[in-house]
Amino acid sequence: MEAPKIMVTTIILAGGKSSRMGQDKALITIQGVPLLQRIATIAQECTSQVYIITPWIERYQSLIPADCHLILEKIRGEGPLVGFFQALTQVKTDWVLLLACDLPNLTQFELERWLKSLRNVSKNAIAFLPRNSQGWEPLSGFYRYNCLDSLERFIKSGGRSFQKWLTQELVEELIVSDPQILFNCNTPEDWQMINNSSIIFRFDIN
Repeated sequence: MEAPKIMVTTIILAGGKSSRMGQDKALITIQGVPLLQRIATIAQECTSQVYIITPWIERYQSLIPADCHLILEKIRGEGPLVGFFQALTQVKTDWVLLLACDLPNLTQFELERWLKSLRNVSKNAIAFLPRNSQGWEPLSGFYRYNCLDSLERFIKSGGRSFQKWLTQELVEELIVSDPQILFNCNTPEDWQMINNSSIIFRFDIN
């Protein structure tokens, strides 16, 4: 008998300044699809609820899939950790998938593989994240809702760094099938490379 599906809420962060890109990263197109729409659609296919936290609700309202919820980022300029905290207070599920809006290589197939691994995570771990040589990849993995109290204490003490917060907690490593899955599209050169690449991770929005 198949195990019950784990209910997961997705939070997508779409509040960055996109200073290196020179334009809003959420709106640049990959295979003709805006990045934010692409990520939201994949998340909607795999998780029970999708929240997008941003200061620019009207900017994105027309492009996100139906049933995705936009949350106004009320505290601006404090970084992604504070944005995550604000959105996390709206969540009702035990697990949360946190994603940046600039992951052009993320696919539904890969995300479903991650979800299958989630049930093996230790009960004491507050997060399940990929890792690189610099540390955790905090904007492409899972957090337990019950990390909220720890996160609130850290922020109230002045903390704004995901890495510093996560060093205080038990985190398990999420193994990705290919490091390029986590590639962030930050500059015009990144955008051109992705659109010209013959190895782009193909995505069907239909």
